[in-house]
Amino acid sequence: METTLAEAFPSASEEQLASARDLDPQTFGADGQWVLPFRAFVVVGPDDHVTIVDLGVGTSTSPAASWAPGQGRLPDGLTELGIAPADVGTVVLTHLHDDHVGWVLGRAGVPLFANAQHVIQSAEVAAVADDRTICEATVDPLRAAGLLRELDGPYALRPGIDLDPTPGHTVGHQSVWLSSGDDVLLLTGDVLVHAIQLLFPEVAYAAEADPVAGAATRRRVYDEARRRRAALATSHLTTPYIATPP
Repeated sequence: METTLAEAFPSASEEQLASARDLDPQTFGADGQWVLPFRAFVVVGPDDHVTIVDLGVGTSTSPAASWAPGQGRLPDGLTELGIAPADVGTVVLTHLHDDHVGWVLGRAGVPLFANAQHVIQSAEVAAVADDRTICEATVDPLRAAGLLRELDGPYALRPGIDLDPTPGHTVGHQSVWLSSGDDVLLLTGDVLVHAIQLLFPEVAYAAEADPVAGAATRRRVYDEARRRRAALATSHLTTPYIATPP
């Protein structure tokens, strides 16, 4: 599936798009196409506990396979880091869009991270209850295996890992604050999906569930990131790590 930036951000002005191009030019493809990377993050704590945030597009049978440009390589990336699926203790799903849940199930069709609690906001689970494709690839097998952990609101997951509800992109979207001493990193999920939303928080993505809430969330988390001098770790910008937002 190909989407132009004008289709993805219909309220954006030419001037706003030009500013975003200056910041992240690689997301601007030929003929105005949106070049969209897909990214997961691995967090290894001082006690060697492994947490993964989001699970990418997955396999050729994952829900995103009908439109994603290729299969994900998360298991291969973990192997390169010396991490086996059995080593993963926690999976945080920022939301249940198909490009963030692809490796919930492995190629064998069972949960890939069989020792990991998969942490999701309950509002997000409720929001996809009628989407059988997503439920059968995520909620149902995780619940059957005892690996689904639903939360209601902010939660201190582990020392230095705090979950923050950030609705807008989806109803039950959550982001992850990582802290170690004075160092702070915000794993944004899809609070922003393109540099234009970093520069202009009011610009809505066409597929946002609630554009008003999305804009309010962006302003709030950017203000908090500035206050804490936090960097951002993004899912879809071509530069994964962004210094404190402008």
